[in-house]
Amino acid sequence: MSQVEESIEVDVPVHTAYNQWTQFETFPEFMSGVDRIEQRSDTLTHWVTSVNGVHREFDAEITEQIPDERVAWTTVSGEATQAGVVTFHRLGEEHTKVMLQLDFHPDGIAETVGDKLGFVKRQTKGDLERFKKFIEERGRETGIWRGTVV
Repeated sequence: MSQVEESIEVDVPVHTAYNQWTQFETFPEFMSGVDRIEQRSDTLTHWVTSVNGVHREFDAEITEQIPDERVAWTTVSGEATQAGVVTFHRLGEEHTKVMLQLDFHPDGIAETVGDKLGFVKRQTKGDLERFKKFIEERGRETGIWRGTVV
């Protein structure tokens, strides 16, 4: 099992950053390698990814969701094994720290080598930088879901 931890500060209120992060179907707009996400229920998403020619489909379940604080998930079926949590920290009225922790199991030689070379860490950092640009340029979220999952 491998782990990546990355964070970024964004110039939007904590509720704006959190609300946008709950709009899973917009992830392909700022996450490289994510082709499509379908929200199947309040707690279940279906992911289609393509990273370096490796196509994966899997379902992820939201295991914890607390508005303006955190979203945690784990894969429940498919071709990927991962779990993670993203937390939101209010640094000021218009300033938020977004922290992402991801535990994953590289599958096969290409993914194992890519992990050892820091590919997943760089991709995660780039995804957070694109999230920052996405939400700051918009200045507001594309939608809101304030439900709690515990």
